[in-house]
Amino acid sequence: MAPIVVDLFSGAGGFSLGFKKLGFDIRFAIDINHAAARTYATNFPTTLVIEDDIRNITGRDIEYLIGRKVDIVIGSPPCEPYTGANPLRMKEPLDRLYLDEDGQLTLEYIRIVGELRPKIFVMENVPSIIGTESLKSAVEYEFYKIGYKIFFNFLNAEDYGNPSKRTRVFISNIEINPPKSKEKKTVWDAIKDLEGRTDVPNNEVQELNENKIKEISKLDYGDYLTMFRGSNGKNIPLYVRLNPYDIAPTVLGNSRFIHPFENRFLTVREQARLMSYPDDHIFLGSRDEQYNQVGEAVPVVLSTAIAREIMGKVYGIVYSAT
Repeated sequence: MAPIVVDLFSGAGGFSLGFKKLGFDIRFAIDINHAAARTYATNFPTTLVIEDDIRNITGRDIEYLIGRKVDIVIGSPPCEPYTGANPLRMKEPLDRLYLDEDGQLTLEYIRIVGELRPKIFVMENVPSIIGTESLKSAVEYEFYKIGYKIFFNFLNAEDYGNPSKRTRVFISNIEINPPKSKEKKTVWDAIKDLEGRTDVPNNEVQELNENKIKEISKLDYGDYLTMFRGSNGKNIPLYVRLNPYDIAPTVLGNSRFIHPFENRFLTVREQARLMSYPDDHIFLGSRDEQYNQVGEAVPVVLSTAIAREIMGKVYGIVYSAT
């Protein structure tokens, strides 16, 4: 019988999809965002999807709804309270976990893990969630209180064949060290076959006004239209012209990339390709909501590598295919 997986803060389903590909039984998902919940439900029709605030549900509720004990809990609590890209991030590190309303959702994830007592859990977030010794110790302590020793697994999505950069920490009760992919995929490798195709969902080109087209036409690879300053003082470029022969920068929830050769933004589908989503994964909601769902996901090649590592290390089933 396939291990039962629960996905908390499930978003569009990038984290779940890697587990689904390897035969795990994704039984339950929850997200408060309406568009993301619709997207998830559409792509995981056999999964019970709840659109609600995680504060309103307990581990007992989840077990009652699915009628089974949970084996694995995955999920991605909001990263905005912790990331240096957020100009409104609280100054004191511990306040980000204990006082910020979104930061407290990390504690809700831990609460539910404690109530479900799964064999394995994996929580994804930005590395800055443990960017200070005080925050790292606090996260360790919160998991210790529910009876788990944790490991901080830092993984780079591009090491697993993802065509965009993404460094994240996967906090788990096991060490996760999947073998890296020998395949390196560039932007053009990822999107070159999508030009003008109408048979692929979410591939509609956004029409731009003449002034915007003129601005974009002046950009070379790596140039950008604007930037914003994060709380860490770093300038973060927006609307970057992608280099087709390199991997893309990190895809963010609010990001739009500019096509390498055309004076337009990438379509949602092209951007989803940069996060290794398959073309049959459909995104619902407004265009902005679709871009956000893509940018806030765990890249599918990375979630697959993690699922494969768990399947081998915990359940003794080894997959040689990528």
